[in-house]
Amino acid sequence: MKNPKVIISGGGTGGHIFPALAIANELKARFPTIEILFVGANARMEMTKVPEAGYEIIGLDVVGLQRRITYKNLFFPFLLLKSLRKAKSIVKSFDPNVVIGVGGYASGPTLKMASKLGYPTLIQEQNSYAGLTNKLLSKKAKSICVAYENMSKFFPADKIKLTGNPVRDDILNINDKRAEANKHFNIESNRKVVLILGGSLGAKSINEGVLKNIQSINNDKLTILWQVGSKYIDTIKENINREKYPNIIPLAFIKRMDLAYAAADVIVSRAGALSISEIAIVGKPAILVPSPNVSEDHQTKNAMSLVNNSAAIMVKDADSNSKLIPQLLNLINSEESWAEFKNNLFKIAKPNASKHIVDEVVKVGGLI
Repeated sequence: MKNPKVIISGGGTGGHIFPALAIANELKARFPTIEILFVGANARMEMTKVPEAGYEIIGLDVVGLQRRITYKNLFFPFLLLKSLRKAKSIVKSFDPNVVIGVGGYASGPTLKMASKLGYPTLIQEQNSYAGLTNKLLSKKAKSICVAYENMSKFFPADKIKLTGNPVRDDILNINDKRAEANKHFNIESNRKVVLILGGSLGAKSINEGVLKNIQSINNDKLTILWQVGSKYIDTIKENINREKYPNIIPLAFIKRMDLAYAAADVIVSRAGALSISEIAIVGKPAILVPSPNVSEDHQTKNAMSLVNNSAAIMVKDADSNSKLIPQLLNLINSEESWAEFKNNLFKIAKPNASKHIVDEVVKVGGLI
């Protein structure tokens, strides 16, 4: 096809945005003249991250339905109807060959209206436990690309393609980046490095668990590379005096995740789908702390996909203060178990997910 056109919709967190960008980049590599339009949710992360990556995005005023009782839910039906109308207008105007949903608030209205207008749709489900929106959208979708086995309990079995989750290209080969990473983060090469990640927005419980046990990891044998989140960075820096804690490097956000992974010996992370996929690909021993603030507790289910394969350790969010750092210190001092973790992670990893998903996009959209 000479000039294919594709809409990619979704976002909200890095776990949705970075896979979407990986799919877009693979499409662009295969079809240099392709037109790609993103549809996101206004005031969400994708409205800045997507343009930074060089793609056009249009925002909807859609919001999520709050699980707690709040006046904000009164606005939900009105914003949803407004977003459905705008999504319909966007799809008709752009006239794509295929519409891809990657999860997040915007993907629901966009794929709903695309299907209603007769455009083929594809869902990319990152998690091991599908949310309600994707389960509803799957009835009209032509194909559903998943990262975990046994997803037929959520989706029609004949539509499922086990592809894995797409990840950033720059983490696919980090083996030769350790020296560059040490220089970038100013890390002494003779130290073991712990990479602590709370997701793209930070994690309060992980941050508190580290702060309450800071003395246990304050030594000249460790470097703590710590993504704390922009909303927590000022508080953390107030508590972390660099003269007293020279081995601890708190950062609001880590842009060069390839170098962060390359520097790390051990990882502490939330259990978002993207994090799970990236940890599997880089093959680093990890402690996973699933967020309790997600639908259907899907991060715990994501984490267990590694734990059940002897590929990671899990600490409950509620135990962050008491168990996280002791478990971390135990893992740091158990190098004999690192090889087992690495071997099992590589069995799970799917480094070619972007290519497999785009293969499916090509079929669904008739882009050949």
